[in-house]
Amino acid sequence: MNRTVSSGILCFLLLFVPLAQAKKKVKKTQPQFDYYLLSLSWAPNFCASHTSDHSSECTPGNHTAFVMHGLWPQSNTGAPPLACKPSSPVAKNIADHMLKFIPTRKLIQHEWDKHGTCSGLSPADYFAKVEQGFKSVQIPQEYPNLKNSQKFSVSDVEEGFASQNHGSKEGFRISCHAGDLVGLEVCLDKTMAFQACTKTVHECPGSQVLLRPPQ
Repeated sequence: MNRTVSSGILCFLLLFVPLAQAKKKVKKTQPQFDYYLLSLSWAPNFCASHTSDHSSECTPGNHTAFVMHGLWPQSNTGAPPLACKPSSPVAKNIADHMLKFIPTRKLIQHEWDKHGTCSGLSPADYFAKVEQGFKSVQIPQEYPNLKNSQKFSVSDVEEGFASQNHGSKEGFRISCHAGDLVGLEVCLDKTMAFQACTKTVHECPGSQVLLRPPQ
């Protein structure tokens, strides 16, 4: 009888311990982040370097200026979390709605795969937060109304957005490539309020950036 009981306990432990260890591993790999980074892309510069792009972002006559790139979980220190779990295709009704803010279905799916899966939210809740973030940022009208290519001071652009949004300049960062403005990155806390960016958000190393006019 004792031998039978002992064997039963041993079998239980052999089954229970691996399960407990697996749960610990899952718990340890849960994504952690401190705030959100909202990324807006300057469409005229993107389209100038992607002449084969025929999306609504680059269609002449649409007068597209800043477009939504994504909402990224960000860390105060170290690398932000990316592609935190296997993902499924974004539901058609969600993608259809988000095309009002994000130029292509491919980018919508990419943003969910790479960043949304690290938010701890469902696709519906994540993209609702993306929309909320996009609508929360007021664009100074001098940029959408630009008529000719023009260089702007990086500091002036950041200060202009801060003033327009009644926030701190520390909450806005310019990204650039080869002297062109790539986009604007806005730091938001988990309630979607403006906050100061940390050193993990890189700033354009140049003092000026070129903006091409919307077409």
